[in-house]
This record gives sequence, structure tokens and C-alpha cells, in this order.
Amino acid sequence: MKARLANNEVRLIIADSDTSADMLYATQFHAPDPFVYLEFAGEKAILVSQLEIGRARRQAEVDRIFSYAELEARWLSEHVSRSAASAPNPPRRCEILSLLLRDLGVSRLIVPESFPLGAAHELEELGFTITAQPDPFFPERVVKRPDEIEKIAAVLRKTEQAMAAAIARITAAEIADARLIYDGQPLTSEGLRAFIAVRLMELGCLARNTIVAVGDQGCDPHHAGDGLLRPDTTIVIDVFPRDLVSHYYADISRTVVRGRASDAVHRMYAAVAAAQEVAYRNIRAGVDASDVHAAVAQSFLDLGFHNGTDASSPEGFFHGTGHGLGLELHEAPRLYRHHHTLQAGEVVTVEPGLYYRGNGAVRLEDLVVVADGGCRNLTTLPKILEL
Repeated sequence: MKARLANNEVRLIIADSDTSADMLYATQFHAPDPFVYLEFAGEKAILVSQLEIGRARRQAEVDRIFSYAELEARWLSEHVSRSAASAPNPPRRCEILSLLLRDLGVSRLIVPESFPLGAAHELEELGFTITAQPDPFFPERVVKRPDEIEKIAAVLRKTEQAMAAAIARITAAEIADARLIYDGQPLTSEGLRAFIAVRLMELGCLARNTIVAVGDQGCDPHHAGDGLLRPDTTIVIDVFPRDLVSHYYADISRTVVRGRASDAVHRMYAAVAAAQEVAYRNIRAGVDASDVHAAVAQSFLDLGFHNGTDASSPEGFFHGTGHGLGLELHEAPRLYRHHHTLQAGEVVTVEPGLYYRGNGAVRLEDLVVVADGGCRNLTTLPKILEL
């Protein structure tokens, strides 16, 4: 729960809701340009321009909406002489905001860690005291409401459709001259990534930085992949789009081989699938997230898969087990080494992986909801290695 505000305090955000998940969560109002959110005395309010005020009145889920134009006119009437020979320079946003803050009788501003530095300096010069609150700015964002879980599940269904279509294209590709050929043309990472992006756009989602990594490219887990897709070689596909209406994310990974996987890859795949099952058995409300990660890491060790320590070229299982997801792709909690008591309603990825140059990479990723007695897997797409 977030701390209660004193009478002279306001919780303040200056950001656009396209890139600030906190702003979107607080207002449920989508705007591409920065505006102001204020929380005070049990009320939520926004300060918006004339460009957005009409839409804000219809869409924003806040208690009050203040007009920037009205405050600007007031500032000009108070600071500009009627006999001035030339038009004055327009006031800065923080000068306008200061009028509203004075009206509200506040002097202390609680802001996110990402608050603009320039605005912070201006407001301090105007006499306000600023305190940056560590993330999460809205702790309640960590536990998802039922409607949020439904939105995540909905974008996940679309993501599964695009992933299934991409895997079908790989399956349909012919093998010729150590290449995959689809519809007479070589199949490439770039081409399959574009295909996924278009399919998701048709479904109302925006996909950025989709991963289609072949062979050792996949051993760098965030390598987007490039060049020809080849047979008998691991292909890691990781898709994490944002829904263009709800603005929630989904995330799913699959590893496939067109043709025959090596014995080493079969062993890696089985170990990763088993590690996912270990995570599912351990994830439940009240469990420490670091204990889940430790159990997954131990499952790999028990099967003989060591975790490399060479920082220049790590191998084995060397990243976290998963991360929270919602209005941001990566948000609290993390299933890694940091302590966090899991809570019912949290949505996390489960994405163990193994990475060995010369053999390739295997990563499998599903989305689960933490519950009191365990977890519920939102992902329905089957896992198939050989196509």
C-alpha cells in the first residue's frame, strides 16, 4: 500500500501516458504528449491542454480536470503589464503548475524516480520541496485486478496466434542447400520477424524487438537475430507485443528445430521443460521469488547443466527465471535472486533457458498468475521442438 499523503503534500507525475505506465495506470487516459497528474486529499486530478481537455473529460478516470489554458490566462493577467509594447514569452509549464499547487495549498511534492530533472529544478526554484519515491510508484500495480488479468490473457491469445503462424511457416518451409525455403525464397530472421509484426498489427497489437534467433545467435538472449534460418538448428522465437487498445503486454517464447535436433539439443530442451515444471510447482502466494529461482537453477544442476561464470561468454542458465508483466513488459516482481514474497494476483513469466555455443539455445516461456495454492498458466500454445 502506498503511504498516506499529508495535507501539504501532493503525488505528482509529469509524463505522457504512452511511455509512462504509472501515468496510464493512474488516469486510464492515453495521450502521446506530457500532461500533469496530481493526487491530493483523496482526489485524483489532471492538468491538460486545450488539445486534450475535451477527450480527457470523456475518458480520464479522475475526479477533477484542470484547464491549462485557464491557468495560463490567469498567470498572464498577474504577470504581464497591460501597457506592454510586445507580446510576452509564454510561461513555462512549471510556472503554470505552481499556480495550481498554491491553490491546493501544497508545498511538498512526491514524484517518481523517473521525474524530469529540469522540471524538478524549476519547481524547487519556485519554492516546492520534492521527494523522489522509489519504484514502484504505485505499489498496487504489482498485484493485478481481475480485469487486468483478462486484458493480459486477451493479448496473449493474439500473441499465440502470431507465434503459431510463424511456427507454421517454418514447418511449411522446404530444406534445400542447408537453408529453409518458403514460397521459393530463403526464410530469414528478418522476414519472419516482419511476418509476425504484420500479423500482430492485424490483430491490434504492436510488436517491437521480436526475437528470431538461429543457432548460436540465441546464446545472447536479447539478440534479435539476423540472416538465414537453417535446418537442424535451434530457432528461438520470443514475441512480446503491446495491445493497442488495452495497452497491456504479453510475452511468449518457443524454441523449434526444422528437421532433426541433435541429441544435445534434445537433452537441453527436456531440461528446460522440466525446469518450467519445477517453477510451476514452487510458484504460489507466500513463497519467496528467490526460492523459486533457486529451485529452477538447482534443477539444471541436478541434470548436469552447469552455469557458466565467464562474464565475457556466459553459458548454461545465467538469467532470471521470470519477471512481472502488465502495462510494462518488465515490471515487479522478478523471479531471480532478489527477495520478494509472491502475492496472489501477480502475473509473471516463467522462462528458463540453456545456452551453449556450438549447440545453440533453448528457451521456453509461459505466463502464469500467482494464486494462493499454486499458479495458473495463461498460456495455451503447445511446445514442440522438431517440426
